Amino acid sequence: MKKKVEELERLSLTEFKKSPKTPIVLILDNIRSRNNVGAIFRTADCFRIQKICLCGITPVPPHRDINKTAIGSTSSVDWKYYKNTNEALKDYALEGYMLCVVEQVHHAINLDNFIVEPNKKYALILGNELNGVHHEVISKSDVSIEIPQIGTKHSFNVASSSAIAMWHFFCQLSPNKG
Repeated sequence: MKKKVEELERLSLTEFKKSPKTPIVLILDNIRSRNNVGAIFRTADCFRIQKICLCGITPVPPHRDINKTAIGSTSSVDWKYYKNTNEALKDYALEGYMLCVVEQVHHAINLDNFIVEPNKKYALILGNELNGVHHEVISKSDVSIEIPQIGTKHSFNVASSSAIAMWHFFCQLSPNKG
């Protein structure tokens, strides 16, 4: 039998804002789709991600298409807009975050082989639906991580990729996992 909403014991918005966050920042490099952005916000809320950086052409809240998939999570998850992705990379590198680009590149580490260290902070960089993460951004990252795939398609949707990567990091970082 499905759980009732009351049985899920979710935090209120105020409790969520005060709660400890998973030390992950998402950096969205020129994502085009508002629906993808909304889905990423919703997943980030589920894993109590620290912040989302919306860079370049990435749409920002409020917008009805973002809200449709975010279902209120644009209010719970902190976010910041950057005119370009390099500004976000610079800020988070200076704050000691490991810059992890999620992309299919030569010498990438398979996600299932990437060991997340509990005392580190991570920035997961995700790219545009057509072109992926920009080459200049890849070159400035500390590590490239690839999600293994065995089907006929060339890649996951960016919202799906973000969810898979967040889950991998969350499982190894969060004291709140059940």
